[in-house]
Amino acid sequence: MGIIKLETIRCYAHHGCMPEEERIGQHYEVDITLETDLRASIASDDLADTIDYVTVNRIAVEQMAIRSKLIEHVAGRILSCLHAAFPTLTRAEVTVRKINPPISGDVRAVSVTLAG
Repeated sequence: MGIIKLETIRCYAHHGCMPEEERIGQHYEVDITLETDLRASIASDDLADTIDYVTVNRIAVEQMAIRSKLIEHVAGRILSCLHAAFPTLTRAEVTVRKINPPISGDVRAVSVTLAG
């Protein structure tokens, strides 16, 4: 088994329950960790034998562009799309982080992590 990580995919999106979040939007970050068998790609040096992280990034960005009230919902969509796109994927972990959430207090970010 091996691990492929995409760290801090930056997006601007319009998720949230408040009308201001839908209208104005805010910054988000997405982290993705993928577990898969990398033996074939180690031996072949061929992109077709691994998980293409360009596609992983595209999936994250596309799903982040679809408005949702909850970041849990967005993370779940990303996780489902990854499993659909990569049949060899053994396990994935997706974190969606809302930067400077509109809540009282000095909070840098809130995040949700889903794995499966």
